[in-house]
Amino acid sequence: MAEETLTVAAIGDIHVGETSTHPYRELFHEIAGKADVLALCGDLTNHGKPREAEILAEDLRAIGIPVLAVLGNHDYECGLVEESQRILEQAGVRFVDGAPQEIRGVGFAGVKGFGGGFGSLMLDSFGESTIKQFVHEAVNEAMRLESALRQLETDRIFVLLHYAPIAATVVGEPPEIYPFLGSSRLAETIDRFETVRAVAHGHAHHGTFSGHTLRGTPVYNVAQTIPKEGGRPYALITV
Repeated sequence: MAEETLTVAAIGDIHVGETSTHPYRELFHEIAGKADVLALCGDLTNHGKPREAEILAEDLRAIGIPVLAVLGNHDYECGLVEESQRILEQAGVRFVDGAPQEIRGVGFAGVKGFGGGFGSLMLDSFGESTIKQFVHEAVNEAMRLESALRQLETDRIFVLLHYAPIAATVVGEPPEIYPFLGSSRLAETIDRFETVRAVAHGHAHHGTFSGHTLRGTPVYNVAQTIPKEGGRPYALITV
C-alpha cells in the first residue's frame, strides 16, 4: 500500500511590519487551497515587535491548515520573543523548536540555527572567548535539532530552519557573508537521520532555491525573495 503524501507550503522571511495591513491574508488563503501544512521558516516579523506578531496572527487565524514555524534572527531584535511567540500560538501557530510535531504520519522538527560557515571553512572554537561563544551557539543549535529529531518515530521527517545548513543554497549572496548565513553543523546533524526527507530554510534572500546535503537530502531555500517553481513566493514540497 502506497504511503499517503503530504504537501508542505514553505516560506521564510516574510518580515511583517507594524504598519502592514493584512499583508499575507490573500497569500495564506491561496496556500490553504494547495497545501496540507504551512511551514514558516523564520523572520516572521521585521523587528520582533508584538504588534507585528499581532498583524501576522490576524492573517493566519482563518487559514484552516496546520501552521508550523521557527523563529529567525529578526524575531529576536526587540528582545520580546516570548510575547510575540505567545501571540502567534494563540492564533494556532505551532513552534517546532523544542516541540516536534507529527501530522498525518510526517514528523516536523526544527530550530532557528546559527552561523559559522560551511565545510572546511567552518569556524572553530579557538582563540578569544567571544569566538568560542559564537561557535558554542552554532553547536548548541545543532544539538537541539538532534534532540528533536530523536524524539520523532515517523519514517518521514520535514526539517524547518532559518539559517542554511549547506553552502549551495546561499550561493548568490556575497561570499564574505556566508559565515553569517548558516552552518554545516546543521547538515551534519541532519545527515545522521535517514528519515529526513526534506529541509527548508530562509535567511539568504539572494541565495539559490535548492541543493542537498552530503548524504543527498534535499534542501530548499524558501526565503520569499527566492525564485521558485510556479513563480510564487512559497515552495510546495511533497513528503
